[in-house]
Amino acid sequence: MDKKKYIVTGGAGFIGSHITDMLIAEGHEVHIIDNLLTGKRERINPQAIFHELDIRDAEKIQPVFEGTHGVFHTAAQPRMQYSIEQPKLTNDINITGTLNVLLVARDAKVKRVVYSASSSAYGTGHPMPLKENMAPRPIIPYAIQKRVGEQYCQMASKFYGLETVCLRYFNVYGPRQTTAKDGPYATVIGIFLEQRQKGEKIGIVPDGKQKRDFTHVSDIARGNLLAMVSTKVGKGEVINLGTGKNNSVIEVAQMIGGPYEFIAPRQGEVSETLADNSLARELLGWSPQISFESGIAELKKLHKIS
Repeated sequence: MDKKKYIVTGGAGFIGSHITDMLIAEGHEVHIIDNLLTGKRERINPQAIFHELDIRDAEKIQPVFEGTHGVFHTAAQPRMQYSIEQPKLTNDINITGTLNVLLVARDAKVKRVVYSASSSAYGTGHPMPLKENMAPRPIIPYAIQKRVGEQYCQMASKFYGLETVCLRYFNVYGPRQTTAKDGPYATVIGIFLEQRQKGEKIGIVPDGKQKRDFTHVSDIARGNLLAMVSTKVGKGEVINLGTGKNNSVIEVAQMIGGPYEFIAPRQGEVSETLADNSLARELLGWSPQISFESGIAELKKLHKIS
């Protein structure tokens, strides 16, 4: 890729910071827009240009977009349970913020926006694996909001000529993932690792039988870069990024090791996620590179867990 200017909204976040690192490694000029509500300053690549701004304020973010080739829109309030407690706040960030990014990108003549969508938009009641042509059945406010974001991307491509791609992430894990100290309902693997480090029992909700398609953050970041340059997309296509394999939560706890206990169930938990990633392979040339076993081994080493 020739050197270009890119924006990563939410670039101080878990996934956004990994996308930023990959772009900088390729020699691009990267601007981060993040209000640090859930992002962390220490995740910001020192070679990136940081703008402490809020995507809910279209007027303030507009100057950053001038001369930008592409936008990776990862900024969101991602906690599902929190969206039940605070539906208006999460709606403002996840829907109004997304519409702002799309409209400002349109006005700045940005070529393409790659949108961080969510497999939670599928909801419940589908046979596995989950395919993009299945009817969305989102229930939790966060899932509804992320689905509306997809529809706004498709609208922007249809009426404004802004190229968009929507990547539905499955359960993303890896270095810099959120933990319990980042608030409740952080990434389950991050919570388990933190509990193990502290010598606490791992808390499994509710019986550990629910299965998740855990996808490494470096595979997700690479999928974003491929989506930005693929000539086969740009009209708001919805594409799964998942491994096509899944593990139960109790298996995860056992891989991390140590004692565990069962705790109260949470609202809106689905029993299983499993991606059909054939469309990502076809349209993006993407396939997962990191096995779950090697990803967990890497994290245990990082957290000094034997």
